[in-house]
Amino acid sequence: MNENEELDNIIILNDEDGNEVKFEFLDLVELDNEEYVVLLPVTEEGEEEEGEVVILKVEDTDEDSDEESYVSIDDEDTLNKVFEIFKEKFKDDFDFVD
Repeated sequence: MNENEELDNIIILNDEDGNEVKFEFLDLVELDNEEYVVLLPVTEEGEEEEGEVVILKVEDTDEDSDEESYVSIDDEDTLNKVFEIFKEKFKDDFDFVD
């Protein structure tokens, strides 16, 4: 895989302090007519971090544009459902630890 292919699935988001944080886009999960992204934090060296994924809800910011925003999810039940769907889809690709 060349460097451009690696960068195709990298998303840069701003945290609550305005700092840029890089994530690898892993999947888009649909649940109850809502879409959720599953992201893996990437370190400064460009390496994937071992550990927890980040799940955010996709919301359209403007009907006239293609821009989306990602919103944190407070509902633990929704997070668990989305993660279970993700785990089932990628059970052969990742080693999940409960």
